[in-house]
Amino acid sequence: MSRSNADILLVEDDSSLAALLAEELELDGYRVRQAADLTAAMQQADQAVPDLVVSDLRLPDGDGLGLLTRLQSAGHSVPFVIITAFGTVDQAVDALKAGADDFLTKPLSTDHLRLKIRRLLAQADIRRQLAEIRGRADGDDSLGLLGDSPAMARLRSEIRRVARSDAAVLVAGESGTGKELVARAIHRCSDRHDRPFVAVNCAGIPSDLMESEFFGHEPGAFTGARQARKGLFAEADGGTLLLDEIGEMPMALQAKLLRVLQEGQIKPVGADREEPVDVRVLAATHVDLLEAVAEGRFREDLYYRLETLTLPVPPLRERGDDVELLAMHFLRTAARRQERGPMQLSEVASRVLKDYPFPGNVRELGSAMERAVTFCDGDTVLPEHLPDRIRRRQAVIDTDQTLDGAPGNLAQWPTLDQYQRQYVERVLTAVEGNKRRAAQVLGINRRTLYRWLDDGKPT
Repeated sequence: MSRSNADILLVEDDSSLAALLAEELELDGYRVRQAADLTAAMQQADQAVPDLVVSDLRLPDGDGLGLLTRLQSAGHSVPFVIITAFGTVDQAVDALKAGADDFLTKPLSTDHLRLKIRRLLAQADIRRQLAEIRGRADGDDSLGLLGDSPAMARLRSEIRRVARSDAAVLVAGESGTGKELVARAIHRCSDRHDRPFVAVNCAGIPSDLMESEFFGHEPGAFTGARQARKGLFAEADGGTLLLDEIGEMPMALQAKLLRVLQEGQIKPVGADREEPVDVRVLAATHVDLLEAVAEGRFREDLYYRLETLTLPVPPLRERGDDVELLAMHFLRTAARRQERGPMQLSEVASRVLKDYPFPGNVRELGSAMERAVTFCDGDTVLPEHLPDRIRRRQAVIDTDQTLDGAPGNLAQWPTLDQYQRQYVERVLTAVEGNKRRAAQVLGINRRTLYRWLDDGKPT
């Protein structure tokens, strides 16, 4: 259900007020059904459960909260707004205790009511999405990897296949695609799921300490080695070891890793004998290892040992509508971390995100949503809250499309102000002069739009 086509049940016995509210809500794109009393409202709700209810508290044949109770008893969690001309603190408390989401008193501010409705519908939408995500996760369908695109469906299928094996796996993909999440999903699907999962970034360990970090050491093995220390392979014994950025591993250590893969034995630094380990090795990289082999930076025999089971992780630009789903996930997470209420993406911000190629992939999208929550004062993220690089990209796309019809002589090209003014005029024409809708399409508030129109050009 999108915000523009929600089904609202309006229960109000004042016919003139009901007509005014219905007109305002329909202008916002909602479908409005009306009822003048409790009986008619219950009949309407029984025929089709609404997405949201706006109900007067005092009705000719009962209390508006009776409809709320009816919906709750039928198992429907519907956003519910109570309005009344007899507003008191006690009534507000009673309504909220009964499960109403808000309480407004007459005379009503229609702008205030519309804002409440948008927020409540956005919150309901987020709750529904989260319930779907949790449901898929509970059914072990998503493997902890969000996304409904064909690319992600293929990836989940491949994860389940390689999880049945005990051989090494190479997880390949661009930076920020979530390779560690994929590795964790492989571990969870495997017979080793109840054993340790240890992840290490090979690029983050000094080369002179790598052998000790991986294989451990005996007391006195080198200066400062006062006591024995278990290495990462010993810590992961029985489980899974993820070697992230394996292309950064020194050649000497690559030879020792190959021996572990072949023999299942490790030799701590300073030890006289090898020790057996039972570890499944997963390797991850964002570089072309075959190219590294050609350049002499990676062992060919180790490469072929790893590449037998290669799992490519798709970049975000190949995941279609997953961008919006992931953006909402990161938006919710960032809002909760910053102790904000539920938030949503404007239509224009959503389109801007979909048009951006995200070279930094999922990690870049997460950072963009964190910034958006930080700079957004309201509950709706607009393009102006997104990072500059994302907005600039959209501006280039829009300009390229517009310039297709520009004169060949550069001196005849219109100025940026003229393009902006023409665009605003085209939007106003498309929405038949509805400035509220125009502001939504432009991704600005109405006050800014009125200032632009008064000044004669966007500023």
